[in-house]
Amino acid sequence: MKTVFKALAAASLLAAGAAQAQWGGASLVEIGEARLTAMAPTMQVAGTVVSRSDAFLSAEVEGRLIRVADVGSRVEEGDVVAVIEDVGLRLRAQELAAEVARARARLNFLEADLSRFERLAETNLAAVSQIEQTRSERDVAASDLAVVSSRLSQAEDQLQRTSIRAPFPGVIAERVAQAGERVASGTRVVRMVNPDRLEVVARAPLNYYRYVRPGDELALVAGLDDSLSAEVRTLVSVGDESRHVFEIRLDLENVFLPVGQTVRVTIPTADVREVLAVPRDALVLRGDGIAVFVVDAENKAQRIRVTTGIGEGEWIEVRGPIQPGDKVVTRGNERLRPGQDVSVGNS
Repeated sequence: MKTVFKALAAASLLAAGAAQAQWGGASLVEIGEARLTAMAPTMQVAGTVVSRSDAFLSAEVEGRLIRVADVGSRVEEGDVVAVIEDVGLRLRAQELAAEVARARARLNFLEADLSRFERLAETNLAAVSQIEQTRSERDVAASDLAVVSSRLSQAEDQLQRTSIRAPFPGVIAERVAQAGERVASGTRVVRMVNPDRLEVVARAPLNYYRYVRPGDELALVAGLDDSLSAEVRTLVSVGDESRHVFEIRLDLENVFLPVGQTVRVTIPTADVREVLAVPRDALVLRGDGIAVFVVDAENKAQRIRVTTGIGEGEWIEVRGPIQPGDKVVTRGNERLRPGQDVSVGNS
C-alpha cells in the first residue's frame, strides 16, 4: 500500500511539475543530498536456505516396524517417531533377568559358605584347601554374575532402541520406511528437519574470499523482492580442481523461509572505500549521457554531467563536478531544464 501511495505521489508531482514548466513557473521537485559514504563493489551469488538440524533417523535394532509418524508431524526432542516390534527382545531380557537372579543366588551361597569355612579354620576344623576351593568358586560366581548382568543391560538397551526418538525438535519431512516393513540395523526410517534453525549456504569464487569475513552482515534477496540481511557465521575456504569456490554460511534468525528456498547473496568483491554517492532516483538518463540536477542557492536547477560507479541499495557512486552536501533533485527531474526555477516539496 505504501508503494502505491508513493507512486501516486510521484505521478502527481510529475504532473504538477510539467504544468508549471509549461506556464513558465517554478517546477515542484523533491530533493536529496549528495554524501560521502563507505562502499565496496559487490556481486550476487546464489544461495540456498537449509536447516542446521536435518537428519535421517535409522533403526538401531532389527525388527518389524509397527508405527511410523506421519509426514508433516511436529515433534519435540525425545518424542517417539517410530516403533519397532520388541517381543523377542522383551523375552530375551526376561530370560537374562532370571539368569542374573540365579547367578546372584549362587554367589550369595558361596560367600556365606566361605565365611563359615573361615570361622571353622580359626579352630582348625576346616582345611586350607577347602577354603581356597570355596573362594575360587565364589570368584567364578562373581564373574558369571557380571557377565549375565552385562548381557541383561545390553538387552535392555536394545529394548529401548526399539523406539526411535527425535534428537531435536522439528518436522517429519519424509517417511523412508512404512509400518509393517521389516528393517535391519542402520535402515533409514524417517527424515527430520528443524524449520526454526535455519542458515543460508552460498558459494562464491575463491578470488573474493579475502573480502568476506565472519561477522559481516550481507544483504539477501529471497523471492522477487524480499530483502533482508544475515550475519556470516563461518567460511569454508576449500575449493577443488573443478570448482574454484569457497562456502559461505549465514545465520538466519527470526526469519521464516522454507528449507530449500533459493536466495541471492550480495558479497563484496573489493575493499571498502569512501565514495561520493547520491540517491539512484537523482540520475537522469538521456541520449547524451547521465546527469543529475543540483539545486543552487537561488533555487535553480543546474544540470551536472556525471559518471556512475559502485552502488549499494538506494545509493550509487557518482563522479563529476559535484560536492558533498549538494542538493540533488530526486523527483520531478525528468522534465527539468538547466537553469529552471524549482520549488522544493515534501516527500
